[in-house]
This record gives sequence, structure tokens and C-alpha cells, in this order.
Amino acid sequence: MIERRRFREPIARSWRRAALAGLAPDTVLRDVRVVDVDPRSHLLAAAAPVIEELNDRLAETGMCTVLVDREGRVVHRWCGDPRAENIFDDLAIGVGTSLLEETIGTNALGTALEMRTGIAVHGGEHFAERLRAFSCYGHPIFHPTTRRIEGVLDITVLARSASPLLSPLVAKAVADIEQQLLEGSRISERVLLAAFQTASRRSRPVVAVGDDMFVTNMAASDLLDTSDMASLRNLAGDLSGSTELELELRSGQAVLTAERVPGSRGGVLIYIQPTERRTPRTPTTGAAPVGHVCISGQPGTGRTTAARQHAPQRPYSVLTGGQAIIGGSAAWAEQFASIVRAEQGTLCIDGVDLLPPELIEIVTRHARSGTAPHLVLTCGPLDGLPGHVRALPALCASTVELLPLANRLGELPAIAEAMLAELGADKTHHLTPGALRALGGYWWPGNLSELHAVLERAVRAHAGGAITPADFPAHLAPDGPPRDLARLERAERDAIVAALRGCGGNKVRAAQQLGISRTTLYAKMRTLRIQTY
Repeated sequence: MIERRRFREPIARSWRRAALAGLAPDTVLRDVRVVDVDPRSHLLAAAAPVIEELNDRLAETGMCTVLVDREGRVVHRWCGDPRAENIFDDLAIGVGTSLLEETIGTNALGTALEMRTGIAVHGGEHFAERLRAFSCYGHPIFHPTTRRIEGVLDITVLARSASPLLSPLVAKAVADIEQQLLEGSRISERVLLAAFQTASRRSRPVVAVGDDMFVTNMAASDLLDTSDMASLRNLAGDLSGSTELELELRSGQAVLTAERVPGSRGGVLIYIQPTERRTPRTPTTGAAPVGHVCISGQPGTGRTTAARQHAPQRPYSVLTGGQAIIGGSAAWAEQFASIVRAEQGTLCIDGVDLLPPELIEIVTRHARSGTAPHLVLTCGPLDGLPGHVRALPALCASTVELLPLANRLGELPAIAEAMLAELGADKTHHLTPGALRALGGYWWPGNLSELHAVLERAVRAHAGGAITPADFPAHLAPDGPPRDLARLERAERDAIVAALRGCGGNKVRAAQQLGISRTTLYAKMRTLRIQTY
């Protein structure tokens, strides 16, 4: 049972999150899981000299230092007293242990990760009963260049030895670690630049991509524009080893060979081999399809616009499923009959999957009659249609499936440029590489409609010039939802988000509904960067 206690607001919010995650104060830490961590990580390399000096200062004080990475896994633990060491061992808190808030509740490391700010957690403020003998001071570590959170450093003492002086002490150590990260970045940049200079001697187009670095030689610069640069950054971010693939650049088709550069902390070299230039494809309306048409897709994918484009005949009339919900079936049926009696043109039923069975039956009878008006139906994804609707798309001569924007990220720069033109943007308005990276790093649950709203807000923000990530909503930030997931991962993410929403955010019930353990759910939420739902 969760205790009812009065806490400081940050602690109270953390307890509520822990309760919603299905944790109990008396049972957390009973089933601690340990995973492997990278002993050669750049975080440990930067933190080691700072923590070593800090530990020397804390020797024989009974204090402990703990460092976790951005996944909340312990990558370092030190205690200045054997008795404290034994207590940590008894708690099974060691290298590889997860201290995430959703795993063990309120604690200075996991809660600092969640809040992205420093916090002290004293005694009974800890969610886990077995941690209430301690006071802990956690402070997040941010990379000075990318501003990504890298981990959290903590100093832990017995609660009776708590001191307000420990918060500035750990903050100073974190500042020193961040400086080490910056120096390490400079070294890795020099390694990447040296590799780039060597590769450039061959005179072929080559690009070097690092955390805060994008360098091209002249041969590559002639082939790339801003949207291509964003695509190459996404490619570099997803690269696990060497790879070769075809990509259509704005200058034409090309074969790309990408490889990691050892010693550059994730730096990538990309070689570009242009292939035969293709004639640019220009969209054409062509002949409108004969017979009824069904256009399916998620909300916001452009179903209404596509319906108008696929109308085979004029005049063009529209009825919506929403009208039936608001005005009732009788009024909707009367409007439908009036349009059908004219026996001409095209009738679009926008949101046909919202119609009740009695109206679906009326529409189905007309679809089978073979008489005008032709029908253009829009609906959600076909595999999610209600049972009474599913037969209707089968009566259509053609079916158009609109992909989610998340599955069209390669087209996103061109789509965004077209939208800017539709919005009447000033001719000086343009999306910076950082802005395109931010757009390409989001999962777009609202599809084209959401992208349109984001760009409209950015255009309204200033009269012209560069559109940067600062012009976008906060949820498009680099630490927001995932960048370019594979289709299977996106489907998995959609399923998890739907379960969380359906369960009101209760992770225990969501995990049960999905048929996975709560630990697996947490791991997938972190991997897929599910933060809002």
C-alpha cells in the first residue's frame, strides 16, 4: 500500500509516477536486474579522473559516489567505508543495476534523469523502504556540445549526515565532467577531421559527420543541398557498422558507402558515388479512376485532399461521418438520397468508417447499383475498420493507402518545402539543417496535419529568414520521441502508446494488455523514447 505523506512538490510528483508504474515501497529492490555496461564508454572516460579526485576528498567520510548513464544503469560505484560498501551489496546496487525511477521509485539518480535537473532526496522521501536510511544528491550531466543528457552523478550519505554543502559539491564535479566531455569531443573531432582529410585526397565526394560537425569536400558540396544533409545526418545516426545503400539526392541518384571512424566517438565518413541522373518526376493528375474509390490512412495523412484529387466526375459533393454523429442518421440519409437522385458527379463520404450500420447498408446498396454518382470513400487503415464497414472498400474499383508521415521521412524535406509554399512563406524562409534534423527525428502521430501546424507556427513567428529548431514546439527537441525507426519498430511503438493511453497511463495494466512484463515495457519505452502518450 502506498503511504499518504506530505512531500515537497518534486518528490510528491515522483511518488505519483512510481505509484502509477505499479511499484510498492516494500517490494522494490527485491528483484534487481543487472545488465552489462560498456566499461569504455565516453561518459566513463570523461568522468573517471573527476570521480577519482572526488573520491580522494571523500575518503573515510562514509560517503559514496554513484554514476549512472542516460539509461539509468550504474556504471560506477565507490564507497569510502567498507560498511557502506556492504550495505550497497546487500541492496544489490552495483555496476549494471538500473536505478530508473520507474524501476525503484523516487531516488536522486533516477529522479534527476526524469526531471533533468539536480535534486536531493532525504531519508523517508525515498520511495523504496530500504533506501530510507540514506540522503542522496544527484545532478544530471549534459554534453556541452549536443546538450544531450549523458548520465547522473550522485553522492550518498547516511541520512543523519546530510548536509546542504553536498549539492554544490556534486554540481561542481558534474561541471568538471562536462568539461572533460567537451575536451574529449575536440579530440574525437580531430580524429574525424584527419580521416576526412585522408579520404578527400582521392578526390571523390566525401562527407564527415560527427556530433556537432558536418564537413564536405568540394565534390560532395556540389551534389548536396540542405535536405540531403539532413538525410545524411539521419543515416549517420542510425549506423551500427559499415553499409552501402542507394539514396536519391536532390541532384540525382547516388550510391552511398558509410563507415564508422575508430576513435572519433561515433564519427562517420560517407562516400558518394553519383549514378545515372534521373529525369525529375513531376506529379500529374492523369486520368481519374473509373468506378468507386476508397482512400484509407491514419488521420492527418491527407485523405480529404486525396479524395478530391481522385474524383472522376463533377459536380463534387461531400458528406462526412461526423455529420451523421451530430445530426443523426435520418438527416444524413435524406442528404445522401438527395445527392443520389441527381445521378451525376462524385460523392465523397469523408470518414465512412464513422457511419452506423444502417447508413453503411444504404451506401453499400448504392455502391452495388453501378449508377452515378461515383463514390470516393475515406476511412482509417483498412485492417482497423469496424466489422460492419469492411465489405464496403471491397466494392471499390481502386483502393489508395496513404502511408503515415513516419514512413515517409525520406520525402519529408520536399514535403516541408511544398508546405512552406502553400503557407505563403516569404521567399527568404528556409529550413536549416538543424530544423530538418528535428523534423526528421520526430514520429509525427498527427501526420501531415501536424507538420502543417508546426510549419505554420514557425512561419508566423518571424517574417523571413532561417527556420531553426528553436521555432518548433519543445516536443520536437533532440531528446524527444525517436528519430528514424524502422516500420516494425514504429508499429511496436504505436501499439505501446495505444495501450498506455487505453490504460490511462497505468504501466502495469498496459504491460498486461500487451502480454509483456513491466520491465520489458520500461525497456521498450526507453528504447523507443516514449515520453508522452
